[in-house]
Amino acid sequence: MNPSSTPDTSATSDGPRQVDRLLAHYGESHQNPTNELIHFIAIPLIMLSLLGMMFALHPWVAYLFIAASMVYYLRLSLVFLGTMALWSAILLALVHAMGARVLPLSLAIFVGAWILQFVGHKLEGKKPSFLEDIQYLWVGPLFVLSKLFGKLGIRW
Repeated sequence: MNPSSTPDTSATSDGPRQVDRLLAHYGESHQNPTNELIHFIAIPLIMLSLLGMMFALHPWVAYLFIAASMVYYLRLSLVFLGTMALWSAILLALVHAMGARVLPLSLAIFVGAWILQFVGHKLEGKKPSFLEDIQYLWVGPLFVLSKLFGKLGIRW
């Protein structure tokens, strides 16, 4: 089995796990408490809106995106994988609840949440991490979870 296809679950002699390196780097541009709070609100809203827009395009687009995201999370942490799978199911239930209004609601949420994100980064004085590397769009939700898990004493 290729080692890169298994979850990176423990620190090695080479240093911290990949998930910890990604979170540390992401955290460097999220030090301002107001920016952090904005992210705790905006990131889940962006996730909801993205799934909603994909669902409006075709439900299978949303399902395939979630499946691909789960593969990414599997490579980082089983705890994050399980939590993101549960969170994705909740978001999909909300998308289904939007019914025929899924596209306009998702677009409005998307625009509003991104405005919040950029206000937060203006306060922070640093550009969003995803402008450097697209994978940080998937790390953002883990950053929010890592803060929650830290308060609850859960190790990822």
